[in-house]
Amino acid sequence: MAKKRRKLKGSVYLVLILIVVLSIGVVNISRGRKNVSINNDDTPVINQPSLKRMSLVAVGDVLIHESVYKDALNSDGTYNFHKMFTEIEPIIKKYDLKFCNQESTIGGEALGISGYPSFNSPDEIGDEIVNLGFNLISLANNHALDKGVDAIKYSNSYWKTKDVITAGTYSSASERDNIKVYEKNGIKYAFLAYTTISNRTPSNDYILNMYSATKAKKDIESIKDKVDVIIVSMHWGVEDSNTVSESQKQIAEYLSSLGVNIIIGHHPHVVQKVSYVGDTLVIYSLGNFISNQLSIGINNGIGLIYGIDIVVKDGKVSFENEYKELILSYALNSTNFKVIPFSKLNDNLLNNYKSYEKKYMSIVNGE
Repeated sequence: MAKKRRKLKGSVYLVLILIVVLSIGVVNISRGRKNVSINNDDTPVINQPSLKRMSLVAVGDVLIHESVYKDALNSDGTYNFHKMFTEIEPIIKKYDLKFCNQESTIGGEALGISGYPSFNSPDEIGDEIVNLGFNLISLANNHALDKGVDAIKYSNSYWKTKDVITAGTYSSASERDNIKVYEKNGIKYAFLAYTTISNRTPSNDYILNMYSATKAKKDIESIKDKVDVIIVSMHWGVEDSNTVSESQKQIAEYLSSLGVNIIIGHHPHVVQKVSYVGDTLVIYSLGNFISNQLSIGINNGIGLIYGIDIVVKDGKVSFENEYKELILSYALNSTNFKVIPFSKLNDNLLNNYKSYEKKYMSIVNGE
C-alpha cells in the first residue's frame, strides 16, 4: 500500500512539473508572437504596422501671356494648348496628386481675354490642365483679382465643373471656412492655399485667401485632427529672386510648427531651393510652368517639376522617392511655346543647356 501511495505521489509531482513547463512555454510563445494572430483556418498571420502611400507631383505658375494664348488660337476663335504640353504629359500622369498654380485667372470671355498686366485666360487652358491630369489647383495669387470679383466668381464656377480640388478663392465665407477632407489610397488630407500678395485689395475676407498667421492657425487647428497630411500652397517671396526671403523662412517655420507636412511655393517666377524645416517638406518656389517670361531671360524661363511619395506609417508622415527635374518654358521669338523637361533638351533648343542644368539644380538643392 505504501508503495502504491509513493507511486501515486510521484505521478502527481510529475504532472505538476509538466503543467508548469508547458505554462512557461505558452507564455514565452505568446511573448514571442505578440504580433501574430490566427485566421479561422488556424493559419498564423503577421500583423504589419499600418502603412499607406500616395504620390504627389508639383509644377509652378500657369501664366498665360498674350503671346501664349495667341499661339494656341484656332481659326474658329477657340484655343488648343495641347501641343505645348506633350513632352511633360507622361511625367504628370503617373502621380496621384498633381499640383499647379493657376496664376492667370480663368475669368470668362465677357471680361475680355487678356495677358499682362491684367490677366484673364480662356477656359481652354483650364480644360488642358485637367486633360493633363492636374487635380490640385491653387487659385490664391497676386493676379487673382486682376479682373475683379466677377472673374473670381466665374473661375470658381468653372472649376466646380471639373473633377479637381481647388483652394484659395471662394464665393462665400462659409465656403472658405468649410475646409474639406479628401482621401487617396487610405490617406486623409487637406489642401489649403494662401497668398501674401494681391495686385488689388480684396473687398472681403473670403474672395481671396490672404495669408495671416492668425488665419492659418485657425484653419490648420480646425483640420489637423481629422487628416493624416496637410498640404499648403503659398504664394510668397520676391519676384525674380532665386534666394529665399526672410519672410518665406519665417512663414515656413510657423506653418511647420502648426503641423503642416508639405508647403508648395510660387510667385518668384524662378526656382528656389527645396529643403526641410523640421519635418516639413518646403518647396520654396517652383518657378514658371508655362509663360512667355523666357523673353525676360533664362532665369525666368526655367522651372521645376517636383515629385515625391508621401508615406503614412502608424500616423507618422515621411517622404520617399524624390524626383526633381528642371523644365524649360520654351519659345521661339514668343511663338511655338512648349514645356520641355531638361532630359529632352539639346543644344539646338537651348545652347549650353547642361551648364544651365548644373547651375539651377544647385539652387534647387540649396548648394
